[in-house]
Parts: sequence; C-alpha cells; structure tokens
Amino acid sequence: MAASRGRIDKRQAILDAAFAVFARQGYEGACVQSIAREAGVAKPTVYNHLTDKENLFRHTVMAAADAVMADNLAVMDRMRAPGADLRAALEDMGYRLLQVCCGERARALRWLTYAQVAGFPDLIEMVQDRTATRLTEALADRLARLSLAGRLRPCDPAVAAEQLLALLTAPMEARTRLGTRKVPAAETRTVARSAVDTFLRAYGPEPAQ
Repeated sequence: MAASRGRIDKRQAILDAAFAVFARQGYEGACVQSIAREAGVAKPTVYNHLTDKENLFRHTVMAAADAVMADNLAVMDRMRAPGADLRAALEDMGYRLLQVCCGERARALRWLTYAQVAGFPDLIEMVQDRTATRLTEALADRLARLSLAGRLRPCDPAVAAEQLLALLTAPMEARTRLGTRKVPAAETRTVARSAVDTFLRAYGPEPAQ
C-alpha cells in the first residue's frame, strides 16, 4: 500500500512539474529532462510513468483541467444550502467562480490549450468536457433545485446555467484582456453583482399577486 501511494504521489509530482514547465515554455520548448528536474526525479522515471512527451502533455493538461474543475465544484458545493438571501449567495458564488477562472492555473491552462490546438486538435474539446461542460451541469443542477423550490421561476436549468456563466465570464475576458491583466477584487465583485442582477431579472420568481 505504501509503495502504491508513493507511486501515485510521484506521478502527481511529475504532472505538477510538467504543467509548470509546459506553461512557461510551451510544448515545443519543454523537454522531459527539464520536467524531471522540476519534479525532483530521474528522467527515466518520467518515462516509466508517462511513456513519452506527447502522452505526458495530454495527461498534464487533463490533470490541470481536473484540478480547476475541483476548485469550481468546491464553489458549487456552497450552493447546496444558499440560505435566505439568494441574491447574496449567487453573487458570492459568481465572485468565487471568477476567482477560479482568473487564477493562475486556469489562465495557464487556457493559454496552453489555445497555443497547442494545431498540434493537438482534440485538446479544446478534451479540456471543455472536463471544465466548462461539467461546471454548466453542476450549476444547472443547483438552479433546477432552486426552481423546484420556487426561488427561481420555472426554466430550462441547462440554458439558465449557460447564460449565467456567460454573464460572468464574458465581461472578465474583456476586463482581463484575455488573461493578461489582473483584475482587482472590487472590480471582480462588481462583475459578479451585475451578472446576478441581470440573471435574476430574467429568472427571479414571479412577484406575488
């Protein structure tokens, strides 16, 4: 069991190191020797775990996408019990999702994916399946529950989730200049607040007659 745990830990160390090196140098500029050095392992150890550079790159990107999604799911988990003030809960959720989206790992993952799409044409779909698609599904589940509880009007939760995420992320793409500018927390909160305000105007419950 200890040997198995050690092998898993070593593999994770290699993937973490590979992501850092690929993000800095790109796929073409990175070499397995640099990744091994960053991970603190011998070069043959990298090959023993991931066979070759292409396989290492794919697994590195998938691991980074899963890590970003884990952060998003932790935010979504807070919406299981949003409390009495739904607007405040949605604004907090939106702000935290934007923090993940603008975080160093998510930003590096986007840049790496776009930069390597010519050599790895399936990369965008692979990353989206592990991040945007799963996030939309998780948010749709929360919104469906809120709709059934009468806290949102009846709706297609998948469409509502897609639209709320668009209201959050589209302005941030412009404000961050595609990830090249750090947006202050106050500005991020303003984006979240505006997105939720627009969303609730469309999906808030019908006023009592």
